[in-house]
Amino acid sequence: MALRRVLALGTALGRRSCCSKPSLPPDFVEALSAVVGAPNVSTATAVREQHGHDESMHPCAPPDAVVWPQSVGQVQELAALCYRRRVPMVPFGTGTGLEGGVNAVQGGVCFDLSRMDSIAELSLEDFSVTVEPGVTRKALNSHLRGTGLWFPVDPGADASLCGMAATGASGTNAVRYGTMRPNVLNLRVVLPDGRLLHTAGPGRQARWVLGPGGCAGLATPGCTCSPAPHRKRAAGYDLTSLFVGSEGTLGFLTQATLRLHPLPEATAATIASFPGVGAAVACTVQVLQAAVPVARIEFLDEVMADACGRYSGMGLPVAATLLLELHGSRNSLAEQQRQTEEIVRLNGGSGLAWAEEPEERGRLWAMRHNAWYAALALRPGCQGYSTDVCVPISRLPDVVVETKQDLQDSGLTGPMVGHVGDGNFHCILVFNTQDPEEAQRVHAFTQRLGRRALAAGGTCTGEHGVGLGKRALLLEELGQEGLDTLRSIKAALDPHNLMNPGKVL
Repeated sequence: MALRRVLALGTALGRRSCCSKPSLPPDFVEALSAVVGAPNVSTATAVREQHGHDESMHPCAPPDAVVWPQSVGQVQELAALCYRRRVPMVPFGTGTGLEGGVNAVQGGVCFDLSRMDSIAELSLEDFSVTVEPGVTRKALNSHLRGTGLWFPVDPGADASLCGMAATGASGTNAVRYGTMRPNVLNLRVVLPDGRLLHTAGPGRQARWVLGPGGCAGLATPGCTCSPAPHRKRAAGYDLTSLFVGSEGTLGFLTQATLRLHPLPEATAATIASFPGVGAAVACTVQVLQAAVPVARIEFLDEVMADACGRYSGMGLPVAATLLLELHGSRNSLAEQQRQTEEIVRLNGGSGLAWAEEPEERGRLWAMRHNAWYAALALRPGCQGYSTDVCVPISRLPDVVVETKQDLQDSGLTGPMVGHVGDGNFHCILVFNTQDPEEAQRVHAFTQRLGRRALAAGGTCTGEHGVGLGKRALLLEELGQEGLDTLRSIKAALDPHNLMNPGKVL
């Protein structure tokens, strides 16, 4: 618990530990069983502990019971039951979050939605598909194999797609294809009292406006368009965007209609090494300014490059590094490669060798996706905490260089990695949680980094969400009026504060 005290990752809020005993009355547990069946309700300690934490550093806070609904009707009945009895409710997908979003800090009932896993309403002509919360991104792309379409938002973990919507996730492809927010077209939400809401109306499909090439994202030779990043719709408030990023605090996302994209005709990936962090980040900015339609552009500082190279066995140079991937037609790809190579050389980069075969590209991106584990391997026995700031591209070089210097001055192990194409980068801080002095330095660093991002016009969280740990920074980011507006929305939809209490606000 030293980490909780020193890092101040949240206030008490009546939080429970993993040794907490369930406190729901037997008749309430029986009522839950009457809705979903006794095999789909558990109060076992091991099950509750499994559902009381995610991948973050926040201590386990188990729910009092776990339920596995298998239909939206069951979710509605369970929610109405909890609402009447004023029992907190916590949605659970795959548990891969990084900000304590599933921790049941006030107990209550955890709704594990993983058994609702249907894929419906696939429309190839409208570039859309409807999924339930048990469907993960890998499962969806496997289902889409052979259609010529894919869902590109890739946070690394094989997360639930509805969970990704709930946290506003993004990942390595966001620079080209966007985050979850523009890729969610409609949501079916069970509100805290059990009512059902379709955020864009029931049964609404995508109707795309034409892209800049006039092809609506169809795989026309030489075209790099995707379907337009929004539905052509001006009917009232944008309720879909309200629930994307709501982190389970406003309702249960029980179905999502998602935007799909055409698979590129050709793909090429490469690794480039640079003489310093500033040169690598400056190269990123220039690639974007040159309008190279890069699909992925990932940054590793020299510490992370060395760690990833050793962990994966790929043997990267110990230098600031960019991993780039280009998508397009075969003819357009050659021109993109030429432009990219020229900009890399102008910034002192070297080592360009393009990988076009799926196996080669797969090894490269597997190395990148294992960066978390590579960082932890730098200090065996220690634990990690990932920061998540995002800043305007114009400020990215200065902020990255200042943060790198801050890490060195603080004496911390914090390799840097980031989706720098959209200004989002992470420091993976590896430290001894039993050392209060080191933990205090980590806390001070994260606060300085968050405020540095805010001062640069950025945000304290680009993709992980607020959860338990960033609520103080959220106030600084939005201001009191902004936070009061969020509280008013929360009170209107969840007047008894039953949906995932203690998170975000």
